[in-house]
Amino acid sequence: MHQAMPDNGHASSDILQQLEAFKAEDPNYKDGKVWSLVYYLDEDHSEFLKDSYHSFACENGLNPTAFKSLKNFETQIISATADILNGSDEVCGVVTSGGTESCLMAVKTYRDIAKDQRRVKRPEMILPETAHVAWFKASEYFGVKIRLLPLLDDLSPDLGKLEKLINRNTVMILGSAPEYPHGTIDPIEAMGDIALHHKIPLHVDACVGGFILPFMEMNGEELPLWDYRVAGVTSISADIHKYGYAAKGASTITYRNLDYLKYQMFVQQDWPGGVFASSALLGTRPGGAYAAAWATLQYFGKSGYRKLAADTLEAVNRLKAGVNAIPELEVMGNPQGPLFAFQSMDADVNIFAVGDQMDAKGWQVNRNQYPSGLHAMVTAQHLKVVDQYLADLREAVATVKANPALAEQGGAATYGMMTHIPLRGMVKKKILDIYAELYKAGGGSVDLASESADGQGESPSLLQKLINWYVKRQSRKLP
Repeated sequence: MHQAMPDNGHASSDILQQLEAFKAEDPNYKDGKVWSLVYYLDEDHSEFLKDSYHSFACENGLNPTAFKSLKNFETQIISATADILNGSDEVCGVVTSGGTESCLMAVKTYRDIAKDQRRVKRPEMILPETAHVAWFKASEYFGVKIRLLPLLDDLSPDLGKLEKLINRNTVMILGSAPEYPHGTIDPIEAMGDIALHHKIPLHVDACVGGFILPFMEMNGEELPLWDYRVAGVTSISADIHKYGYAAKGASTITYRNLDYLKYQMFVQQDWPGGVFASSALLGTRPGGAYAAAWATLQYFGKSGYRKLAADTLEAVNRLKAGVNAIPELEVMGNPQGPLFAFQSMDADVNIFAVGDQMDAKGWQVNRNQYPSGLHAMVTAQHLKVVDQYLADLREAVATVKANPALAEQGGAATYGMMTHIPLRGMVKKKILDIYAELYKAGGGSVDLASESADGQGESPSLLQKLINWYVKRQSRKLP
């Protein structure tokens, strides 16, 4: 049921109180117990972001010739980004609304280059299996077929199979620095050699790592080459609103030179409203996001970001060592950077049940699948909670090991069954049906997995609805 717009306005003070009240059921990220979505440092930095955003809250980046201030911000942001990515003076790009837009723009650009320069009519791109979901969205939006590059046992891409996937329809190759599920930095240097040999563009998705890996390296951390120092790399996406600690709504996509960037742009010369040109996906682009991103880069500078990177790496190293010190657990693959995932090595310890126990202790823990695991995106803020997290994790493992039935309850049962349901195409369709209900008139429940598997909750979660559907479907097949 729709809620009508109020007939009369309310006092601003009352509305601000209501806004705070809306946060009651949101994750409390300020205590360091949230491991994704939010990059929070402290209240002083938050106030700084608010002030800098507010100073340009009404300005619009749609027309770069109107608000020259915003274009100046963008130019300086892209220059600073090219600097830390070891780009030449020819590296150029734009500020986008987030990592997804940056990824979408790369696919659009390389599709159009291949169409124009090589007359490719059935575009394809090569993605490692660990590529971010934004690239799958881009595939669907822009009609670029995906050819998946499988993984080795260490969760890195199997480069021995890369060249076999390249054909005349290949418009781009993707590598990540790092990939999100496990924190692995793909072998960009080797991928660049292959891309150069075949004259195929190579994009590096550094939406996560772009504003921390450079500073880790400045601090002396030994990392593989992944940026513009690799000759085959033609573009890089890097989010400022992640480890750049800018306000939400600020990412970048840069290209090795303007010849690539031109294909990202849109021009309509015959519109009755006048000639129209746009540099990226959005039309209206919020000036506040530009201002806050520029202000944050000026505030921290390289020295400030190096300190944040050092604190983050200390937290990551202590967490990984602590996880590996628990006999039943093991860090997955070879993560290098600010995030990692871990799995159970003990058949009596269900990793999703461990996640349930951590949730019950107030941590917001993310789950992986294929293979099953728990995930952590670590920030400098987490340094203060490392010991408590590891203590709770050890206790959670012990509890699950002593109570194997926990694997058949709550989120553990739901996530466990989700990973084993066959007919993934039908699963996709059913998820779409259920997910769409969240956006029906008047809104719907946004609970994803909190209900117990026995269906005794007040209202079914999205995942539980899917499980219930699958169980009923299977029961109809029984004699």
